[in-house]
Amino acid sequence: MKNPLMALVRTLKFPLLSLPALARCLLASVTALTLLLAPAWKAQAQVQVQEAGTPPAAPGVVLESALRFGILPLGGAYESRNDWVPVLADLSRAIGRPVSVLSVTSYGALEEAIKRNEVDMAFLSGRMALDAITLHGMKVVAQVTRPDGLPGYRALLLGRKGAGPESLEQVLADPEQWRLARGERRSMSGYIVPQLQLFLPRHIHMETRFRSELVGTHQYTALAVANGDADIATNNTADLARFRLQFPTEAERLRVLWQSELIPHAQIVMRRGYPPEFQKRVQDFLVGYGRAPGPAGDAERALLKSLHDLAGFIAADDLSLLPAANLAYQLGRQGAMEAQWVDTASRDARLARLAQEHEQQVRALRVGAGVAVEERGAAR
Repeated sequence: MKNPLMALVRTLKFPLLSLPALARCLLASVTALTLLLAPAWKAQAQVQVQEAGTPPAAPGVVLESALRFGILPLGGAYESRNDWVPVLADLSRAIGRPVSVLSVTSYGALEEAIKRNEVDMAFLSGRMALDAITLHGMKVVAQVTRPDGLPGYRALLLGRKGAGPESLEQVLADPEQWRLARGERRSMSGYIVPQLQLFLPRHIHMETRFRSELVGTHQYTALAVANGDADIATNNTADLARFRLQFPTEAERLRVLWQSELIPHAQIVMRRGYPPEFQKRVQDFLVGYGRAPGPAGDAERALLKSLHDLAGFIAADDLSLLPAANLAYQLGRQGAMEAQWVDTASRDARLARLAQEHEQQVRALRVGAGVAVEERGAAR
């Protein structure tokens, strides 16, 4: 049997070499190419994938190694990570240090990573950002913006065309008939806002009143309805627009049954332990990203477009989370009012604790933003 490698060598009219000699030549060529390209590789940004469970630093200590960036799994963990990597590569070049991406599959996993000090910076929605600031020593540095120019997005309730409930009235009249797909309890549009603005005012608890429930990302819940695994699903305007691009066939099967009031956009947070000048460099990078004219700016704007259809970032501080704090308080209060109590004293005690927790959150946000705490009543 003819040796195929030697036949290829003869076909290409290379000098006839023994296999060992040919291997040495190839190795030398690869080595030379590596040395030639090494400077270019070193100039590239360093973005590494990090799994949950990376050994944490001591509390309050900021590592001089990679900046660890955590991302909400709005679609899937893999997709969310890949969407952010090009922007984080530009961030790495701007700040002169590597950036690692924390890949998680749920809100809970990212929350635990923040608790364990495994995340230095993160893209978070309102409730998770609120906890990160008030409980885990982080601060808001920027807030995302979208091409429509609105200061927020809307939660949605989705149904399937030609199947399931035909109207919101049918859902509310007999919730036990329908299968629900919803977001995790920390999700603003997947749980908190639909519960607060749609279901609890009608004395419907999402966890107990429906025939069954599935819990997952916005992509997961939309697919569940489109594929007939659920009858209705919570979602939001931003992620539904992205879903239409990724799954056009499935998106055609969906219809919107309800939409909420505006929910403030998500925030970028980072640990307070970094020097102020470094925090400012990160904030300046975010605020300036996608705003330059010409080809460079066009390339950045294209990356933002692919990144959850963002228009860019604006400078923000902890006060941007006041709406999230108010929504969380309203949800807790309404849930307490709807619950069954052995006596009114127990209910009133719960309401008092919720009010106290809310006041503490507002105080922490004002302190974090450098606002005098005596003014905190104005935020209520």
